[in-house]
Amino acid sequence: MGISPYPASVLLPELAQPYPSLVEFLSQKFSRVPASVWERRLAQGKLLDGDGEPLEPDAPYRPGTRVFYFREVEQEEVIPFQERTVYRDDQILVCCKPHFLPVTPVGRFVEQSLLNRLRRSTGIHDLVPLHRIDRDTAGLVLFSVNPQTRSRYCDLFKRGEVQKEYLALAPVAEVPSQRSWLVENRLVPGEPWFRMQVVPGETNARSTVELCEVAGGLGRFRLSPLTGKTHQLRVHLSGLGFPILNDRLYPRLKEQAPDDFASPLQLLAKELKFVDPVSGARREFRSDRELLW
Repeated sequence: MGISPYPASVLLPELAQPYPSLVEFLSQKFSRVPASVWERRLAQGKLLDGDGEPLEPDAPYRPGTRVFYFREVEQEEVIPFQERTVYRDDQILVCCKPHFLPVTPVGRFVEQSLLNRLRRSTGIHDLVPLHRIDRDTAGLVLFSVNPQTRSRYCDLFKRGEVQKEYLALAPVAEVPSQRSWLVENRLVPGEPWFRMQVVPGETNARSTVELCEVAGGLGRFRLSPLTGKTHQLRVHLSGLGFPILNDRLYPRLKEQAPDDFASPLQLLAKELKFVDPVSGARREFRSDRELLW
C-alpha cells in the first residue's frame, strides 16, 4: 500500500444543522473513498486535528476547523521514468518532470508523485510546488525550498511575472496561411468535471500560439500561457484545429485505459523565465527533454 508520509487537509465548512458526522462529510466530499475506509482511518488514529493529535472516533463536526489525513492507495502503479533536477539553491529548486508523473499526490498516486519523490531524494521536507503542470505533460516545475521566502515567489505567479514556454506536436493536414495566434476565451469545468470547456463570458484564459514548422504531417508549435487555467494549452490548441498528439481528453474524451507509456502526450514545459525576487538575478531555465520530433 502507498501511504503518503505527509498529511493532506480539508477545511470543514459551515453547513446546515444538524451537522453530519466526520465520516459522513468525508465520504461525501471524497466520493471515491468509501465510508468504511474513513471509519477505519478514524479508528486507527489516522485523522488528526490542527495540533496533530488523533481525533477520537466520536469527535464532532466543527465548522472552520481542519482535519488532516494521509493519502492511501492500495496498489500504487510505478511510473518508470525519472525526474531531473535542473537547479537548486537555498530558495528554489527547478525540476524537469517526466510524462505520466503527477506533481502532487492525487487520485491513485501518492509516493509516485514528483513532490514526494523529491522530498525523499533531497531530504527537504519543506518543498512546495509554486505552480502545476498536468500529469500527462512533461517539463519544468518550480519549487520553493525556504518557507520564509515562499510568498515572494508565489507573488511572481500571481502578478503574471513568470514567462513560460511550451512545445507541442500536433497533426497538421494542411499548412495554414496563418502561423501565429492569440487565443482568448473563458474556460470552466465541463462534463465530466476533469475536462475544461469554452463558454461565453468574461475572458479568463489567454495564450499565444506559434506554428514553427511542419514535416511529415506534424506541426511543431511554441505556446506561451498568459494565464494559468487547467488544461489551457490543450484546449486552445485543439480549438484551433490542432489537437496535441496523443491527447486523450481533447477534442474528444477517449475511453478510459491504462497509461500507454509508449505514447505520451506531446506537450513539454520547455522554459521558465523570471526575475528572482530574493537575489534580483534574471533566472532562465530550459529543459533538455525533447518531444518525438
